Amino acid sequence: MAQPKFLLQPIAAAVCVACYSASAFADQNMLSANTHSLAPIVATAQQGNDANGLVVRANPKQPIQPIPATDGADYLQSIVGFSAVNSGAGTNGDVTFRGMFGSRIKILTDGSENLGACPSRMDSPTSYISPESFDEITVIKGPQTVQYANTGSAATVLFERKPERFGEGQNYRGQASVLMGSFGRLDHNVEAAAGDEHKYIRLNANRSVADSYKDGNGTTVPSDWERWNADLALGWTPDENTWLELTGGRGDAEVVYAGRPMDGAEFDRESLGLRVEKKNITDVIKKIEAQVNYSFNDHVMDNYSLRAKPMMEMATNVTRKTLNARMAVTHEWDKLQFITGIDTQNNEHSIRKTDTENNIAYYALPRLKDMKFQSYGGFGELSYQLNDQNKLVAGVRVDQVEVDAVQTAQQRKETLPSGFIRLENQHPHHDAKTYVGLGYVERMPDYWELFSPVKGNGSDNTFKSIDTEKTLQLDLGYQHEHGAFSSWASAYVGLVQDFILTKYNANNKAETRNVDATIAGTEVGIGYQFTDALQADVSAMYAWGENTTDNTPLPQISPLEGRLNLRYVQDKYTLGALLRVVDGQSRISEREGNIVGYDVKESSGFGVLSLNGSYNLNKSVDVSVGVDNVLDKTYTEHLNKMGASGTGLPTDQQFNNIGRNYWARISMKF
Repeated sequence: MAQPKFLLQPIAAAVCVACYSASAFADQNMLSANTHSLAPIVATAQQGNDANGLVVRANPKQPIQPIPATDGADYLQSIVGFSAVNSGAGTNGDVTFRGMFGSRIKILTDGSENLGACPSRMDSPTSYISPESFDEITVIKGPQTVQYANTGSAATVLFERKPERFGEGQNYRGQASVLMGSFGRLDHNVEAAAGDEHKYIRLNANRSVADSYKDGNGTTVPSDWERWNADLALGWTPDENTWLELTGGRGDAEVVYAGRPMDGAEFDRESLGLRVEKKNITDVIKKIEAQVNYSFNDHVMDNYSLRAKPMMEMATNVTRKTLNARMAVTHEWDKLQFITGIDTQNNEHSIRKTDTENNIAYYALPRLKDMKFQSYGGFGELSYQLNDQNKLVAGVRVDQVEVDAVQTAQQRKETLPSGFIRLENQHPHHDAKTYVGLGYVERMPDYWELFSPVKGNGSDNTFKSIDTEKTLQLDLGYQHEHGAFSSWASAYVGLVQDFILTKYNANNKAETRNVDATIAGTEVGIGYQFTDALQADVSAMYAWGENTTDNTPLPQISPLEGRLNLRYVQDKYTLGALLRVVDGQSRISEREGNIVGYDVKESSGFGVLSLNGSYNLNKSVDVSVGVDNVLDKTYTEHLNKMGASGTGLPTDQQFNNIGRNYWARISMKF
């Protein structure tokens, strides 16, 4: 993939302007201001737990190690509990949490769901997310909220932007960053907003490119990519209690995969949304919020445009149109807060392929609609302050889902209940919080489980044969701080009836069936501040699953992993080291997994050392640098695909991860 001409790129030009403006603005203010900003901290293992360890919050504008992320899955892997099934590119992995995959993880951007279209999830939902364009990432572990349609059983992940608020005399703000790294990595990111007390306009734009990387042995792993996103928001805030925002966005990408027989030639995204929020309406009604969002994903995969041309050229073009709508009302009476709402989602999927027999290209053929999906849901979630130390939180929702397999004229209608109850405690004389919650979710099989497998529970009619998945899960945890010492932990145990399991037959075709399963695991973290400058924290995650129908391990679960982070912090600079240690995984079920990957063999453990540093040049400009995999180790993640024909990598071996990798990032505010 050809590298871009830097100075000809509009985003790069904007970054250059922003850099000059930010530096000049900062230099002027440094002369008159006595205050100064601290050096940025390079995030290496997210702590950020809130609500007793149940909720994790992260700042996606903060630099992270390994090298700052290009998409949502890439960033989420820096949060304890997350992993990803990688396909060989340095981008577009498919995220997992606590060993769970796919629609068990609910992923929303600004309150709306944007689903991918590829039958093999080449364009997973996170592949359309550029993390640095958002202000905050929130992870709610387990089935412990009912506020969002078709609730995820493993976690709910929110990528959110905040409304702009300009005060008197302030009419603009912005920030920009440029990142350069090994193997041709070059990222540009710009966020700029202008307005006054009652209105604003905001632009988020980014571009990222990279060449194929080399592993620790010096072997080239095909993994080129080029991607861009641009989102525009128009906001109106007539008073401090009213917010209306209209948004629109476009994006596209092309990605080379080492572990797939095809590459991603197009990831075209279009989105449009309208959001309204009104606060403090009465003494009881504290907030009414409503939104409607439309997205269209147009994805092309082929085996010829980004790799050596094969004997037979093949391509598939898939699209998905999605319309989401939601309205919620927040009530407050004394110690009681009650949120009620309704939501709906409609989406349509279509597909067309190259006609190899008649030598007709895919774009000359009509799109064939193969799925229509419609859901309606209603929910209520309350929190009640029992006393100064204890709070009760509970919720219930019901979703009515209808799926139409258009080409076979089959329909499915399901009524899906979900709910939870949780007790939270805050100790009055200690900075400690605990929680224990019990949640239940019934999940509709998603597009990839209904349409991609060739069989379901032994029947050729997968669409009708796969049952809904029911999860009953106990979540508990705590968070504690005492002097220089801090700790947190989250744990869970769950019973899953009719767990949807995918197995690959001798022809490598997916077959799906329902089994019963038990799941359990934990995430823990300990931090200690030795001195004002020297800090350390250790975190670990472990997930376990058992197919109790067959008495075999659940597949595609990451092994035990620990992270040790050391940091030396001064006013103007920081130095850090991250040691990631991963155990081998012996609990496998060969050729079983999910629609993206399956267990190949037992995996070996490994350890990877990375170093980072940051420096605050002035009030508005920060520089961060890093070296990932300092020792140039050769290693393979357990969740990893094998090489694919056409890439030059052996098809009976998993590809290795990236070797030593240098990067530098400059971030500017203006």
